[in-house]
Amino acid sequence: MPESGGDNTAAPNRVPVDMSSARQIVVRRLSDEVAESIRAFIVDKGLAEGTRLPSERALAEQFGASRPTVSQALRTLSLMGLVETRRGSGAYVLRQPDLSIAASVNLMLELDGKSVARLAELRLWLETLGAREAAERIDDEAKLLRARTALERLRASVGETSTWIAADTIFHATIVGLAGNPYLTSIYEGVHNALISFEYRPWVENDEVPHWLRPEEAAAQVALHEPIVAGIESRDPEATTRAVLHHHKAMLRHLGSRA
Repeated sequence: MPESGGDNTAAPNRVPVDMSSARQIVVRRLSDEVAESIRAFIVDKGLAEGTRLPSERALAEQFGASRPTVSQALRTLSLMGLVETRRGSGAYVLRQPDLSIAASVNLMLELDGKSVARLAELRLWLETLGAREAAERIDDEAKLLRARTALERLRASVGETSTWIAADTIFHATIVGLAGNPYLTSIYEGVHNALISFEYRPWVENDEVPHWLRPEEAAAQVALHEPIVAGIESRDPEATTRAVLHHHKAMLRHLGSRA
């Protein structure tokens, strides 16, 4: 007879474990798969800015998808500032952003939609840090020109939803990039892309243009961005911070209208 306490084998528990807290499986839409395939091709081939992509019809045939699905995929890529669609002309490559962090942030947002406010807060912190650093450090006219060029791209895109959203992403990434820290820029872009993917989801899925992107709101949208560049140009970190916060509050209103 074994001594008391000599056998540590636990009695089998026949009650199933509660797995309600296990991570949920997020099923990707076909349009997301198409967008990822196009993105990977652009990056792998090192396609230059201005490269024209095949027509929606040709892409639909290649991927065995419908044209609306391809159109949705291109809208998703516009959010990333990777592609812009020009009415009557087609889709063109804009740049090759670093998206290594976006996947994990997107997953967190998918699993906890209520975390969008925290994500918006993180985006504010990151952009504020980058913009302040840019205002304090910038001493190169070429860098200022990058900010002005990004703003002019934004102004020129008024009235074209896809072009505007792509230009907006490039604008904010450019501002943060002026701080000169590629790690900050990469993290910021991942957070920014995840957040605006949530903000513009109706547009991506249904081509439903948000009210704040309608032509009559164009001047107000440009006015949200001009003070950020002005603060950096005047080397004024406090004015720059106020401008970034003002833009952030407008974004929160847009997110609130999505609720």
